Amino acid sequence: MLDMSPIQIEDKTFIAVTLKLPKTNFMAVMNDNGYIMCGALDVALLNEKLKERKIIAGRAVGVRTIDQLLEAPLESVTLEAEQLGITTGMKGKDALLKM
Repeated sequence: MLDMSPIQIEDKTFIAVTLKLPKTNFMAVMNDNGYIMCGALDVALLNEKLKERKIIAGRAVGVRTIDQLLEAPLESVTLEAEQLGITTGMKGKDALLKM
């Protein structure tokens, strides 16, 4: 099942997506500039092989819901995200507000 809905963080609107897969969930929260995602995100791939795309993204692991994704500390972030002041350990929702 796929769920896609807008969410508000402070005065900004983001789109939250949850795809329920067998034995796991795929989750992301995004805006026009970037996104945070569950552990399925391969930050190394984005930083190395797709570097020219300048993707702004962060990864949180061990999350099972959108609320957990927003509150979890980011385990890794892309180089482009770092340029915006987004760091590992930052809560997902705080990273989104910098996007």
